Amino acid sequence: MQHSHPSPTPHGAHTGIAEHDAPEAHHDHGTHGDHSGHEGHSGHGGHAGHGDHVGQFRRLFWINLIIAVPVVVFSPMFAMLLGYSVPEFPGALWIAPVLGTVMYIWGGRPFLTGAVSEIRSRQPGMMLLIGLAITVAFIASWGATLGILDHQLDFWWELALLIVIMLLGHWVEMRSLAQTTSALDSLAALLPDMAERIDGDELVSVSPNELQRGDLVLVRPGASVPADGTIREGRADVDESMVTGESRPVTRSTGDSVVAGTVATDSSLRIEVTATGDDTALAGIQRLVTEAQNSSSRAQRIADTAAAWLFWFALGAAVITAVTWSLLGMPDEAVVRTVTVLVIACPHALGLAIPLVVSIATERAARGGVLVKDRLALEAMRTVDAVLFDKTGTLTKGEPVLAEVIPRHAEAAEVLALAAAAEAESEHPLARAIVSKAQADGVRVPTGTDISSTPALGVSAQVDGHQIRVGGPRLLEETGAGEIEEAVSWREEGAIILHVLRDGEVIGGLKLSDEVRPESREAVDALHSLGVEVVMITGDAEAVANSVGRELGIDRVFAGVRPEDKSSKVAQLQKEGKKVAMVGDGVNDAPALAQADVGIAIGAGTDVAIASAGVVLASSDPRSVLSVIELSRAAYRKMKQNLWWAAGYNLISVPLAAGILAPIGFVLPMSVGAVLMSLSTIVVALNAQLLRRLDLRPEATVAALRDRR
Repeated sequence: MQHSHPSPTPHGAHTGIAEHDAPEAHHDHGTHGDHSGHEGHSGHGGHAGHGDHVGQFRRLFWINLIIAVPVVVFSPMFAMLLGYSVPEFPGALWIAPVLGTVMYIWGGRPFLTGAVSEIRSRQPGMMLLIGLAITVAFIASWGATLGILDHQLDFWWELALLIVIMLLGHWVEMRSLAQTTSALDSLAALLPDMAERIDGDELVSVSPNELQRGDLVLVRPGASVPADGTIREGRADVDESMVTGESRPVTRSTGDSVVAGTVATDSSLRIEVTATGDDTALAGIQRLVTEAQNSSSRAQRIADTAAAWLFWFALGAAVITAVTWSLLGMPDEAVVRTVTVLVIACPHALGLAIPLVVSIATERAARGGVLVKDRLALEAMRTVDAVLFDKTGTLTKGEPVLAEVIPRHAEAAEVLALAAAAEAESEHPLARAIVSKAQADGVRVPTGTDISSTPALGVSAQVDGHQIRVGGPRLLEETGAGEIEEAVSWREEGAIILHVLRDGEVIGGLKLSDEVRPESREAVDALHSLGVEVVMITGDAEAVANSVGRELGIDRVFAGVRPEDKSSKVAQLQKEGKKVAMVGDGVNDAPALAQADVGIAIGAGTDVAIASAGVVLASSDPRSVLSVIELSRAAYRKMKQNLWWAAGYNLISVPLAAGILAPIGFVLPMSVGAVLMSLSTIVVALNAQLLRRLDLRPEATVAALRDRR
């Protein structure tokens, strides 16, 4: 039925899940950060398949640790250092060389094949350094065993310890990276194993993969929704926290959309399937998390560059060390010092510093309903000093509510009841707002008959023997009735004004407005506490915009802006020297989201793959923007700490390993260098793990900021 009330500001529907061209998942940087291209890692690109590699390196570590014990015990140099004699029996002297060779070939294989891969790709890095160090130690040890080189170059025990420590560091790293993919694992686990499809009068158990569009499925209380769909029968409180991050269940009833993986908590639902498999919201979220974890970031490129420079720094230091000690007439010491330099300089920690932080940050974000599509966007968010909110559907709910009833010649409840009776059959948003208000206030609504609507005039009905009409200014013009006094001030606020007439006489006025989200005020106040300017942009008239702006305490308001002009307003702020984050619904706001330094699509709900945004907020809570800022700042702090620790450690330890303090009697042993190097890796890994403490739920973020003030 066509309705004729003045329309509220139109609010576009969300786009569906868009198929994105996934960024190249395989970054062959040759760093420890992603291990791509390392044959020894079975060619795992990005962070896929870390679970398998955790098991692989765990086994390698424990087996090589067991083999290392006799290698160390039967190593003559180690025995001499500790002052004991190597047990003597036939073949005892060959235990260390034989088992040491096994360790070099088997335990060292991941590093050796990684080194070959780095040479082929002409991207020297950590693997080449490790490979070089263990190869030099292996050759020198055999030389000493066969009597070709000085017996002091017997490095079997150090080679064994180096390989074991390297495998331990690698295992710790792989386990950490595997944990960061748990967001994807938990998302996949949300889908039920079986779905109940309704075929006529029968229920058939099928795999969710077998469902097709148009199928009708039964979801029992406490069960997961197997596919995206529309409720055809039933009403239930649905737990959507695993998809949106919102903790409270949301009431869903006939006609509402539901998302795969959400849970009907209290009642059963009959759902018509609208999307399956890769088209579901859940699949879209998984794609976003995968893309984000596999996307290269500016910080990652800095780490890659640092690792490459460190290779040349280490190689240069090794050459200088070898030449210097040789010129001093100590060729054996030259080999010892050179090997130690190569061992110490392995950028294990540097390669782990950035990717681990970003991976954990991405996973924490996904659990909090913040989906990071572009790592650069996450990194840039910490520098944002102006947040530009689209009004409709972002700061407000994008749907009208009946805010006030002013009675004339009748009680307020009677005015509302008669208006609701006339509007009862209409699906117009204004009509729904009036009927909803009557239901919420417990008003008894009489039955209307002869209901009709007239374009531009409003709706008319017979109620209890009276003609009831509800409409806007044109209705008053036609009937010659005067508007209520409050209409003037309402109009200044930008509200929609309807009058209720009984038999041609005005008996009251209705004030309808776009409802401001209760969380919006908290979001604006919290942004101000961070020193961020808050700007609102809308296509609404100035009166409407200024009213919302005043209510929320917004710094600047751009009103009457057409969708195609929003990006120019973003550019205007950028010309003022501001770093701008644009927050919108991702539909009409697409050009502005793309123009902004960071584009954030909010309230995406099931439409999680909006192409123009770098960050997608699964919930409609504007406070989630603060979660992104807090995550960005926390992640940056961890990156900076890890980079300083990793790079600083190398810059200090390499000269010590080279023997720069030898004149005063201090020489860094190779074994100590290996231990320190792996400890550096573990420190970086543990530091990154502290990010897991972050609670990114909007209410928790706001509370934390409030406590900080």
